[in-house]
Amino acid sequence: MSQLSPSATDRANSPGAKSRPFAGKTVAVVHAAWHSCGSYQVNVSQIAAYQALGARVISIAMMDDLAPRPPRGARWLSYINASHDIGADRRFYSGAPPSALASRLLVDGWWRLIHGDQASWLIELAKRTPPPAGLESETIDFVHANHYFTLPFVETLMRGRKVPVVLETQDIQARQYVLRNKGGFFIPPYATYDDMLEVELSWMRRADLCAHLNEEEHRDFQKLLPELRHALIYPAAPSAPLARGRDIIIVASDNYGNYVSLRWFLEEVAPLAGDARVAIYGNIDGGVKRRDAGLYEAHRALFKGRVDDIGAIYANAGCVLLPTVEGHGLSIKAVEALSCGAPLVATPLAFRGMQVDPAKLGNVALAENAAQFAELWRDAQARAERGEAAVPEQSDTRRLYEEAFSQEAYARALATVAAEL
Repeated sequence: MSQLSPSATDRANSPGAKSRPFAGKTVAVVHAAWHSCGSYQVNVSQIAAYQALGARVISIAMMDDLAPRPPRGARWLSYINASHDIGADRRFYSGAPPSALASRLLVDGWWRLIHGDQASWLIELAKRTPPPAGLESETIDFVHANHYFTLPFVETLMRGRKVPVVLETQDIQARQYVLRNKGGFFIPPYATYDDMLEVELSWMRRADLCAHLNEEEHRDFQKLLPELRHALIYPAAPSAPLARGRDIIIVASDNYGNYVSLRWFLEEVAPLAGDARVAIYGNIDGGVKRRDAGLYEAHRALFKGRVDDIGAIYANAGCVLLPTVEGHGLSIKAVEALSCGAPLVATPLAFRGMQVDPAKLGNVALAENAAQFAELWRDAQARAERGEAAVPEQSDTRRLYEEAFSQEAYARALATVAAEL
């Protein structure tokens, strides 16, 4: 083994070198081609964190459905147009083409999907996703994969070359599939939670280390896969601007858990809140309209849809409502709300997966039922209108964000994980 010269040794041991352990390396962040959701914000933060640690970072987006070759097709255009801020040094896109149906995809994937087995369907799609054009010019030193179902695609990308692979799980996906199946049409025999979980676990065993975003997920996967290395790494959400306004807001993306929570809010809480006001931002409007057109029409005026600058919405907030009654895993929208420092009215479930007692946060009002939520909402609005909100940068939620969910905290945690590999 060659010896480092004294000057090189000094450089290697310098604080700057230790803070940039990926200097000179290329990291591939492999993820689903999703946007306008918590997972997308996690991907943005991953890329920024590895860059802060010295890496050159490439983004490799995999479509979770059959799709034309990118950038053709409505879903690819939507994703690319909505993800300009992802921050990668270079971007790649790929997905299983419609021609994959000529393979055994109908038998191995689609047949299982119509029985509710979304776990197997995504694996079969990933197996049939080709390497994106141009990737052959890249030498990848480290892979950060998101969700178990990208791992067959990762193996294709590596072409037999062994590199360290960190898998970020982002919840037990089998739970999400069971939840989604409640709102879909499938035929018996129905795929069970245990069936889909086993698919998930079998692929996770191929990762070198599993990173988990919340306390519950970390504990559960340690029990399910004791032979693997695990790490609890809270996700970093980009900091929202500090809230200095008087608006009452809800921010939510379109997923089934958010739909159930918002339905509870509109049907159970809003009728008890009198003339209390709220504006609902995010693409949850489309999800509500699709699942319950009557509910959407009854509250159409509250929905503002997706906006390009969600930061401006937080900046004008006087209170953020988190009416969470359904969902698994840590909520990125809840972390965003913490970062803006505004008063929060929330259910305890909004803080799921965090090692924190929300009752001890001075600017959080917790509601155990619809009537209490409505009362706290009215009180928060009155205080906002009087300009009585605390200084946001000094709030308990802002301090919690900086200590546990900031970009700096996330980068430190990733550096620790990288050292293990």
